[in-house]
Amino acid sequence: MANILLVDDDEGFRSATSELLGLLGHNVKQADTVASASEQLREHDFDRILLDLMLPDGSGLHVLEVLAQSEKSDTNVTVITGHPAVKSLVKSLYGPRVNYLIKPISLDQLRSLVEEDDYSSDSEKSSAGVNGVEKHLGFLIGESKPMKELYEMITRVASTNANVLLMGESGVGKEVVANAIHHISGCSGEFVAANCGAFARELISSELFGHEKGAFTGAISRKAGVFEQALNGTLFLDEITEMPLDLQPNLLRVLETNTVTRLGSTKSSPVSCRVVSATNRSEDDFAQRNCLREDLYFRLAVFPIKIPSLRERIDDIPLLSQNFITELNDEHGTSFKLSDESLAKLREYNWPGNVRELRHTMHRAFIMTNPESEFLKLPSTIGSPFDGKSSSGRPRLEAGRTIEDVERELIQVTLEQLEGDKKKAAEMLGISLKTLYNRINEYQECAQS
Repeated sequence: MANILLVDDDEGFRSATSELLGLLGHNVKQADTVASASEQLREHDFDRILLDLMLPDGSGLHVLEVLAQSEKSDTNVTVITGHPAVKSLVKSLYGPRVNYLIKPISLDQLRSLVEEDDYSSDSEKSSAGVNGVEKHLGFLIGESKPMKELYEMITRVASTNANVLLMGESGVGKEVVANAIHHISGCSGEFVAANCGAFARELISSELFGHEKGAFTGAISRKAGVFEQALNGTLFLDEITEMPLDLQPNLLRVLETNTVTRLGSTKSSPVSCRVVSATNRSEDDFAQRNCLREDLYFRLAVFPIKIPSLRERIDDIPLLSQNFITELNDEHGTSFKLSDESLAKLREYNWPGNVRELRHTMHRAFIMTNPESEFLKLPSTIGSPFDGKSSSGRPRLEAGRTIEDVERELIQVTLEQLEGDKKKAAEMLGISLKTLYNRINEYQECAQS
């Protein structure tokens, strides 16, 4: 149970939010002005303050000044705003124990928010870590317009049990988004992840649905599949479009009946979980490349979400970079910073590998920087086989080229650079080894036809 001060001049919002917090078992006091909030702070101790910045008799920043002048340094503050400039100012006044929400606020958001107060400020579940970089919904970083739109979609679907299909390029953070959906949904079960592109064909049914002892050679004991493991939780099926087409009806049946039959059994068992699936293929690919059944698509994509590429949210690069650097500093006891010059260089690059590539770039720079230096030293050139600057004589990315053509070129260039090492190529491309072999076989079949 937490003691909470709610400061907002909107009577309807105060009333509804107080009622929701009360249902969660917390004590709530209200204030509608700077003066009344300041008086409450002088008379009572609070675990958290929910604070609107626009008040009739002044700014909510004055409330933070009162709090900063007191000795109540363990009070958490949630500012109700969506403006990055205001966020920076708030942190300068009160430090890292600040996070943010944007109206309207759901019951699940309030529950997650207050539950975080049970953890220390450096907890991974905190929405504002010690580095001052806010993690929205517990996992996501970014203040750009595309990310705010993403947060809204996640918040809306998390309050339902609808299945979600995540689409986006490799490296945009599809599993991170799936974790965020699970985190704020308030479900009691586990988050279980499975990569459909990594399963051997003969083991897919066993991995998804489970098997009984003796169901096939090597089945020495009963095994629960991922659907059963995710009971009352979230099942994340990555690379769903890499699942063989002729095996997809088995998955469709489970989604339609909410029951699963283990291999070697004749008895069905009920299953109950939200399915979040993901793919780096475009919607056009689903039909043109015949990689996803139409009926299965409509079961999986009750609520489709397109995750923006890093190129679409360049303004988030400073926050993401700072977060990665701080994680490395905390791990190694260093205090590297990123110079304005380096930050400009990061913003100019195309980032074909998205957030994953940015993280790896920060890690490489960290390894190469002199421990005595103040600033992180970036590589002299930032590049990959995917940035349109191939030196192999092939044409660069340009308007009019098909996605399939570009994809083929990227795979060929990567294999050439790694001297045919398919395992390393798959890792660099951000796909499974099985997916890479599938692509290579497709290219060979096209060449022979």
